[in-house]
Amino acid sequence: MTKQILFALLLCILAFPAWAAKSSKLNFVFILVDDLGKQDMSCEGSKFHETPHIDALAQSGMRFSNGYSTCQVCSPSRASIMLGTYPARNKITDWIGAQTGKNWRRNDRVLPAAYTHALPKEDTTLAEAMRAGGYKTFFAGKWHLGGAGSFPEDHGFDINIGGHHRGSPPGGFFSPYTNPKMKSGPKGESLPIRLANETASFIEANKDRKFFAYLSFYSVHGPIQTTQPLWTKYQKKAAANGLAKARFKFDRTKGVRQVQDNPIYAGMMESLDNAVGIVMKKLRDLGLDKNTVVIFTSDNGGVSSGDAFATSCLPMRGGKGRQWEGGIRQPFYIHVPNLTAPGSTHATPVTGTDFFPTILDLAGLPLQPRQHVDGLSLVPLFKGGTLAKRDLFWHYPHYGNQGGEPSSIIRSGNFKLIHYYEDGRDELYNLTKDIGEETDLAASQPKTAKALRAKLNAWLKETGARIPTADDRFNPEQKKKQIQGASTGGLKGLENRAANYLKPDFKPNKNWWSSLVPKD
Repeated sequence: MTKQILFALLLCILAFPAWAAKSSKLNFVFILVDDLGKQDMSCEGSKFHETPHIDALAQSGMRFSNGYSTCQVCSPSRASIMLGTYPARNKITDWIGAQTGKNWRRNDRVLPAAYTHALPKEDTTLAEAMRAGGYKTFFAGKWHLGGAGSFPEDHGFDINIGGHHRGSPPGGFFSPYTNPKMKSGPKGESLPIRLANETASFIEANKDRKFFAYLSFYSVHGPIQTTQPLWTKYQKKAAANGLAKARFKFDRTKGVRQVQDNPIYAGMMESLDNAVGIVMKKLRDLGLDKNTVVIFTSDNGGVSSGDAFATSCLPMRGGKGRQWEGGIRQPFYIHVPNLTAPGSTHATPVTGTDFFPTILDLAGLPLQPRQHVDGLSLVPLFKGGTLAKRDLFWHYPHYGNQGGEPSSIIRSGNFKLIHYYEDGRDELYNLTKDIGEETDLAASQPKTAKALRAKLNAWLKETGARIPTADDRFNPEQKKKQIQGASTGGLKGLENRAANYLKPDFKPNKNWWSSLVPKD
């Protein structure tokens, strides 16, 4: 009997994968970029932005072609990463600070639903789970998940550099900053480079112990700012490529950028890329690249409409704040030493709630299914397996500053249904055949639309989702005039401003575009 037991144990040891044997020694670097569009990297098809370090990171592991954030704006998707739950469930459904109910002062059909303004203290965050598992935890950059009492250090991070209640960088992207959680550096210091250097310093100081570093860039959120040399570089590149005659298309509520040629934003992309390079180089120099998991993603789509109208998300429709793929489909790269094959890709739809269980699984820590109830560990995919069949959901009962409309979404297989709260209509798209969401199939495939709507309704009920209500102040005639103005004079203004960025004699204000700081 003893020999049989020993033989069985030996078989288990031989069958145990090498990555699992080392999992208790794995470190983690999670890189979250703000407002980064999936098409902003050269590895994803951009012909204007230059991102060699991010491209190399993507190539080093597995890229998910159907990777999603859980919301089209920042705070909800960030909360989902921390909690492993959908916004509809945790009730952080809009960027924290947005107005709701009768405090909403725009002329719109419905009142945005109430939402929670901080991470719930009773929930276990990813950082708390990692710290309980023996990891030294570090946060740098944008938080935007609550004010005093709900900062990173209140939710499991041992160190917090720069994380507080605001969504845009206080003082802008160059020192002197006015960030209450970070000292200013030398005048003119680049914020993404500073955050990368702080992360690299943390990695070196903790190279002999397990660490979980969460680098949450303020880039490439507004205000869009860059240096004179980088502006010059990309102004010349745009001219050499041939300047576009028109850059915007009006889509339902606002103009949407169709061309990537903004030299200020391209300069920001290069600075972001260099910052990622600093962190990756530190891992290589210390030999930690051999046992460090690196994850790279964005909190929502690129800003193609609203704010600074900085980039294009084509061939996907829309962008940040909007309900189409440009607002929710993200870069989603995961490198796991000895497990993810370099250059591998996966088409399985995955989402921000999956990071929590995936990281715990890789770390060899117990999963917490009651907490990360809406997420699945992606480890089976890394090993060539599959995930349990599931649908993905979104719930945004608000108006995006970028033209988005209150809606809920289900993706089931290749189909995506969007339900709108202003008038109750549904849109249905086949994403495999129509990535640009140009052909609404709701009328031609009513059975599919009805089945998906029933699934969506059941999910909304199960999560206790909050639904917008009608606004009795709404003036439909005034709304028509507002839309008409945005589609004519407003569009012309966007074209003029974008063209001005590219003029050889362009002169920015002293802080570049600090006058365009968006609220979220």
